[in-house]
Amino acid sequence: MSHSLSRKTITLALTGASGASYGVRLLECLLRADYQVYLLLSDAARVVIATELSEEWPTEADTCARWLESRFQAPEGRVRLSSRFDWFSPVASGSAAPKQMVIAPCSMGTVSAIAHGASDNLIERAADVVIKERGQLILMPRETPYSTIHLENMLKLSQLGVVIMPASPGFYHQPRQLSDLVDFMVARVLDHLGIELPIGQRWGMDDAALGASV
Repeated sequence: MSHSLSRKTITLALTGASGASYGVRLLECLLRADYQVYLLLSDAARVVIATELSEEWPTEADTCARWLESRFQAPEGRVRLSSRFDWFSPVASGSAAPKQMVIAPCSMGTVSAIAHGASDNLIERAADVVIKERGQLILMPRETPYSTIHLENMLKLSQLGVVIMPASPGFYHQPRQLSDLVDFMVARVLDHLGIELPIGQRWGMDDAALGASV
């Protein structure tokens, strides 16, 4: 499928921080919202997915993309998975990359590389492109405690307009299972992206007001 400026597009990257379920759930929601997703996976992300979710994703890019589309009942071609050194991917160029990108979860190594403009792999380059093109970049770090180095890197990115959204779910909605905590954070990301998809429970709203969940 050719890159289409008319289709809703977004770049989603998963890195090696703990919290793979955030990125997987966000992928599902983006596909349900009819987005074409340029998906980027670090090698460490695959290890975390296998460890935390007990899932072995196909290693070949096209096979994995079709597998994910089938899993989330998305039309063929909605997931475009690129290898970490695929410099011909649209996300590597400001003339073709989506204007929105989310890294969930985002490791501190990735935060550092983006903050210093390393661009040593496609995830870092894609983030660099979004920043230079004045697009919307959302990072969901999952680390504790933060060192001074971590905080300085995140401050630098925040001053550049990057949204730093730590995986720190609230508990006022009285979560009953882990998926409730995951949905809390994914819903916040969707809010910032301007995507209306009713998942999770908002402050001051009961389930009836929220409507049917995805």
